[in-house]
Amino acid sequence: MNKLIAAEFLSLDGVMEDPSWTMPYWNDEIANYKFDELFSSEAHLLGRVTYEGFAAAWPGRTDEKGFSDRMNNLRKYVVSKTLQNPSWQGTTVIRQDIPGEIQKLKAEAGGNILLAGSAALMQTLIAENLVDEYHLLVYPVVVGKGKRLFQDGCQAKLKLAECRQFSSGVVLQVYQPDR
Repeated sequence: MNKLIAAEFLSLDGVMEDPSWTMPYWNDEIANYKFDELFSSEAHLLGRVTYEGFAAAWPGRTDEKGFSDRMNNLRKYVVSKTLQNPSWQGTTVIRQDIPGEIQKLKAEAGGNILLAGSAALMQTLIAENLVDEYHLLVYPVVVGKGKRLFQDGCQAKLKLAECRQFSSGVVLQVYQPDR
């Protein structure tokens, strides 16, 4: 079975919303990590808001390493009851039975599914115990307000699988459910 990997940028206080505060810490180490993470996945799973942001940003981009091409050519699954006529190539909309459809995606051959952003969708997936791995890039900044990865009432028992510090002070924490 393929893994559903939640890849998130977080502030020290757990905020994941509008991660513009990450830019002063971005460096080649983090870029290389995100490159490897993307290329080890075969699909993206996104909520509507994150999808619309990505769909507006990525189709016109190019780069020498092929990151943009990979973003644009990966299969994309967006969970939404309201999105009509998705324009980003390779997009399938999931409108109902979210847990069941995600289980089907995980069972298909082809590789891991990468989930980025998508705060509301993340809460559903955590509640349904569908996330197989959390790749958290924790930035040394306190934002003070915004959507948090683990919202009030959320419960998850996790075990640390990897921890690495980048030279900019960002810490990668990889967690897996302790089932």
